[in-house]
Amino acid sequence: MKRRANLIALPILLVVSLVWAYPFLWTLSAAFKTQAGMFTGGASLVPDLWSFENFERAWVNAGFSQFFANTVLYSATSTVIELVKSALCGYVLARYDFPGRTFLHRMIVATLFIPVASIIIPQFVLVEQLGLLNTRAGVILAMSGSAGALYVLLFVGFFASVPDDLFDAAKLDGAGFLRTFQLILPLAKPVIAVVVIFQFVSNWNEFNIPLVFTLGQPELQNLAVGMLSFKGEHAVDWTGFAAGMTISFAPMLIVFVFFQSYFVRGLAGATKG
Repeated sequence: MKRRANLIALPILLVVSLVWAYPFLWTLSAAFKTQAGMFTGGASLVPDLWSFENFERAWVNAGFSQFFANTVLYSATSTVIELVKSALCGYVLARYDFPGRTFLHRMIVATLFIPVASIIIPQFVLVEQLGLLNTRAGVILAMSGSAGALYVLLFVGFFASVPDDLFDAAKLDGAGFLRTFQLILPLAKPVIAVVVIFQFVSNWNEFNIPLVFTLGQPELQNLAVGMLSFKGEHAVDWTGFAAGMTISFAPMLIVFVFFQSYFVRGLAGATKG
């Protein structure tokens, strides 16, 4: 009976997987097609002419080399900042009892229901007053200052589930607040993987902040905003756009593959408590 069910489920899952992956595969294929071949090829995934001309046009002519470097800097730096601050916040909420702790925890949960786009105006005003508008530092500050409530809650769940014996042993050895945090944090690899994947992908695809905060310095924009380079006044370079999308896909896939062994465990284990 179980074998029969598998024989039924397998073809269904293959069809669903193909439908899910088809847009990505078509974009990858279009990156190697000519402009005419993309429109005449229809739904075909086989390029009419294998050529890297689209990638060269995207990388050099559209300035993707600079956009790529900016995106790597923005995504990596803001992910590290978000990881550190959410881990510290989760550690304090899970292991320390202080006045207003419950209220603070509830306020953090409440921010989950606030659209991130709604805080871009106060972020803009703050960055402008700090003199960081149209700078890479301003973009990083804004991207790492968005709501990270989900990450905090994941770390709260993890640190709350760590046996008290580990913290007691650290105290007996004379470890203070930061030292104890440094000793326990490596145990949170699954949670760290979840935060890195979610935040890195979110930062990599961010459009609003790099656009609004670099209007005066277009060379500071990221890949998501750089996609506008393929839109002309009367036409769109669709094959160049597909090549740009393919360039943008690669780092996200690498990050996910690198951390995937911890991903499911992080989501399951961090929410137990």
